Amino acid sequence: MADADVIVIGAGLSGLVTATELTAAGRRVILLDQEPEASLGGQAWWSFGGLFLVDSPEQRRLGVHDSAELAWSDWLGSARFAPGAEDGAGPDRHGYAWAKHYVEAAAGDLRSWLHAKGVRWFPLVQWAERGGYAFGPAHGTGHGNTVPRFHVTWGTGPAILQPFVTAALEARSAGLLDLRFRRRATALVTTDGRVTGVRTEILADDGALRGAPSSRDVVGTEELSAGAVVVASGGIGANHEVARARWNPAVGTLPARMLSGVPDSTDGLMLGHAADAGAALVHEDRMWHYPEGIANHSPVWTNHGIRILPGPSSLWLDADGGRLPAPLFPGFDALGALQHVTARGDDHSWFVLNKAIMDSEFALSGSEQNPDLTGKDIRLLAQRVLPGAVGPVERFARESPEFLWADTPEELAGRMNALTDATEGSRGHVDPAGLAAVVRARDAQVASGLGKDPQVVATRAARDFRVDKMIRVSPPRPLTTPKDGPLLAVRLSVLTRKTLGGLWCDPSGRALHEDGTVLEGLWAVGEAAGFGGGGVHGHRALEGTFLGGCLHTGRVTGRALAADLG
Repeated sequence: MADADVIVIGAGLSGLVTATELTAAGRRVILLDQEPEASLGGQAWWSFGGLFLVDSPEQRRLGVHDSAELAWSDWLGSARFAPGAEDGAGPDRHGYAWAKHYVEAAAGDLRSWLHAKGVRWFPLVQWAERGGYAFGPAHGTGHGNTVPRFHVTWGTGPAILQPFVTAALEARSAGLLDLRFRRRATALVTTDGRVTGVRTEILADDGALRGAPSSRDVVGTEELSAGAVVVASGGIGANHEVARARWNPAVGTLPARMLSGVPDSTDGLMLGHAADAGAALVHEDRMWHYPEGIANHSPVWTNHGIRILPGPSSLWLDADGGRLPAPLFPGFDALGALQHVTARGDDHSWFVLNKAIMDSEFALSGSEQNPDLTGKDIRLLAQRVLPGAVGPVERFARESPEFLWADTPEELAGRMNALTDATEGSRGHVDPAGLAAVVRARDAQVASGLGKDPQVVATRAARDFRVDKMIRVSPPRPLTTPKDGPLLAVRLSVLTRKTLGGLWCDPSGRALHEDGTVLEGLWAVGEAAGFGGGGVHGHRALEGTFLGGCLHTGRVTGRALAADLG
């Protein structure tokens, strides 16, 4: 007799959703994770809790006119799926199918499903990944969200996890779910071409706190059997060596010095084990890393970085002080900006702004960097509309050596160069006179009251959206207005995060061989499946679709697998 109906590898969000969908259908599940129980929920716990939703009540209350048709047009303009995908042909065909289903869910019952579980959202919808490219001939639009769609969960990542953690613990009490921590999968077991189980190493008990590196000392081994195995192990974000090796050389190289936006356990090793069993990996060069990372002053995991969530007013400069080309403004195209940095061979870029812009526009990603939203603290939340930066931003401004202050552009350039020179392996030189000229030119455009500079125009347009005007976009003023100073430069580093490719899966989540036939017994969800089909995003993401992809693949695949087991 098998040890379980299903073994799920990975107790992050997608694994929890899959496991609880299966136990809700009466299936016996073993859920494995290599980390201690303190890290139950994986990366999702650390997230900002943003979800891509379409035509939601929150949008409508803000006067945002959205639709599934508009969202799908935006998705296609960003994804740039390979020809044939919409006709069910080519390597993107399953990613395309998952994407279409996801957009339908985001405009349909995804919100109501979560709402019924007690999940709620901050009423001020955010506008991430604004794009700004010209209309394209293929799909009528370029990359970016036409309207705000980034719904921040009230309680951030932990609040998204909570209903599924509760359901898992209830299933464990009912005898349907066996949660086994400190189990590192080392191979899939196959019988007559079908995946029938998992081999694991049992790791030593470890009291590591959530997200902190844990011991890899092996104290035993275990082989488990099941009717099916689900890979929910995440991507390669913490494995910088693999990320560099797989990065598309057409856009340069990922730098030797990078920050990690995910814990050390996001090592991607399970993807290799699945490939060894015959599963196809697709789009391994597609990744979603951020160029706006800063080193965490209080790190939890190795090279722990935090992403700045910027408004659109900061000047974005390369390592030599040149402006990034339009529309690579803060918050418009994260991957485009990253590729600009890697194509130059740089390990950093710069935001140049002043204190007033920082106070109005800087936010930080992550549950721990947003105690008001995470803690559902109304009194603390009210500080976001008061003068001054929010507490976590203010702490970085005070403690981070990557926040550089000065009274003049020339002085600021000197401090920027000193930091570069003090960083081993880093290159770049900002000409003091050149920086002063860039600031003068920008200030002249703003002072005109209108301006032809595309970033100035885009910043003014952003304030037409009342959420941006209220809490996200500073009123346009010269950087050198004395009362708004001093000037600030922030060094930005590459922050690894998400894997957009992964195990190639059909529309129900079954893993496939390279020839497109089903690898019986193996299924995949979440980031391990490229958030659906081996690449639901194509080449670019619209944000809010990573957690959303974990939820969606876990729900769809869990239900499909429960039905498949009969």
